[in-house]
Amino acid sequence: MTKLTLALEERIQTKFIELYGDDVGRLYAAKLVERLNAGLSVPPRSLTLNEQAVVAIAYGDHVQQPPATPLTGLHKFLNRHLSDLISAVHILPFYPFTSDDGFSVSDYRAVDPRLGTWADVCALGDDFGLMFDLVLNHTSVASDWFQRMLKGEDAYRDYYVTADPTLDLSGVVRPRTHPLLTAFATPNGERHVWTTFSTDQVDLNFANPVVLMEMLETLLFYVEQGADLIRLDAIAYLWKIVGTTCIHLSQTHRVVQLFRDVLDAVAPWVVLITETNVPHTENISYFGSGTDEAQMVYNFALPPLLVHTLQTGSADVLTTWAATLHAPSPQTTFFNFTASHDGIGVRPATGLLSDAQIAAMVARIQQHGGQISYKSNADGSQSAYEMNCTYFDALSSPDDPHAVDRFIVSQAIMLSLAGVPGIYLPSLFGARNWHAGAAETGRARTINREKYALDQLDRRLTTPSTTEYQVFSRYAELLRVRRSQAAFHPSSPQRILTLDDGLFAVERGSAEDGSRLLCLHNVTDRALSAALPRGQWHTLYPASSQAVSGTCVIDPYQCMWLRADA
Repeated sequence: MTKLTLALEERIQTKFIELYGDDVGRLYAAKLVERLNAGLSVPPRSLTLNEQAVVAIAYGDHVQQPPATPLTGLHKFLNRHLSDLISAVHILPFYPFTSDDGFSVSDYRAVDPRLGTWADVCALGDDFGLMFDLVLNHTSVASDWFQRMLKGEDAYRDYYVTADPTLDLSGVVRPRTHPLLTAFATPNGERHVWTTFSTDQVDLNFANPVVLMEMLETLLFYVEQGADLIRLDAIAYLWKIVGTTCIHLSQTHRVVQLFRDVLDAVAPWVVLITETNVPHTENISYFGSGTDEAQMVYNFALPPLLVHTLQTGSADVLTTWAATLHAPSPQTTFFNFTASHDGIGVRPATGLLSDAQIAAMVARIQQHGGQISYKSNADGSQSAYEMNCTYFDALSSPDDPHAVDRFIVSQAIMLSLAGVPGIYLPSLFGARNWHAGAAETGRARTINREKYALDQLDRRLTTPSTTEYQVFSRYAELLRVRRSQAAFHPSSPQRILTLDDGLFAVERGSAEDGSRLLCLHNVTDRALSAALPRGQWHTLYPASSQAVSGTCVIDPYQCMWLRADA
């Protein structure tokens, strides 16, 4: 049995009172403390966030081998090809759902039987760390909670956010173009429910403390099922107050802090990671003070800035931005990624790229076969929200002779930065745009969500003439080097160097073993020279036994990772 400290009990109580007032806050704080003191039925796990920490991101059915369950097929692929390359896997929502490829959850505590069972998830957890999604903002309309609300059951009347459609809601920040409110019939008359992301995704009402308690219980359930990292999906939109923007409200930050308090009390090994596809300064607010909110935040500005860099052949904007990156405490770090199951966010580039630069980037994506998703603005206009394209195709036109080199250097830049890498599984082998899938579903995001047969993927990854082999073999080499160097620890010092407009250069150092690395990335189609710091260096990537000093030449779209000789 766990016994919370008095200080932690007081922190929890203070937050509940801030959210719900004195009487209600004290009541529910006491309920939570009682639950936490009862403890969890799970032994501590030991996922370590060091230089070996690499997270693969995959759908539960991304790799299939019937008649085995899809989760078993994914497990076989990971064991066969990635056992020495990654430390954890983010299984995208594997719960029963009705839309949005899993993010419209109808039952938080079950595994979608089309994917497998909790035993399959636990088996994956025996070999890899696990990241689960906690889809907090909304449920599916098929959720038992919502169906009970529609039936007029008193206990569920306030489980979801409703509003008078005659109110002025134009100031609400919108990530989509459909109407904010959706009408539903109930025995008590029509109710207009907040639907931030789609009409099938109805927004939970966290102003009702019962809803918060339900989601805290779900958080603890995921810990008991073996989650090492928990991703707070769409957390920025959690709390709604009419008359505000309804994004990043102080109440939302209090909820994140409560989740952190809960995990610190009963499962301090579990890492919270926030998913906020917003401009950079807003995104990093979820670090909080560095000790009280998320340990990791998605580094959302990186994907569009990398696309801009490699489309223009200039590292200037990327270098200037990267020089500002710092985690507020040793307990925090960035979750660095380029591709994800969603598109490449445009909003995170706001304030970092000009409107003209963003427009040029969007146009180039369309030229490469990508699609664009839009959002509604307060003035009634629409603007690009995300670019729907595989990352490989975002960087290169079809049949570009530099395509593989350009893609690999983009991944090397991501891997060189301080933080934990998150790699969307199709990026490991340079997936191309899946136009047939997008046409079939009518959804732009499907273009980057192709599923694969295990035996066919095996053949592509082991046939040297294929793009998949050429990308994967080089990506694997980068990952092996990264995982072998203490200087790539997420907390190791990072210094961004300004050497040439066409070079992105990072210096990393390790307090643990005194090592020093210099990572040089040519983002142009011409060879560039770089003057090295004094001393002897040897090349880690690409592997070479020759020492380097003075000046080195980096070929077009190539990267060189160098280690200073002792």
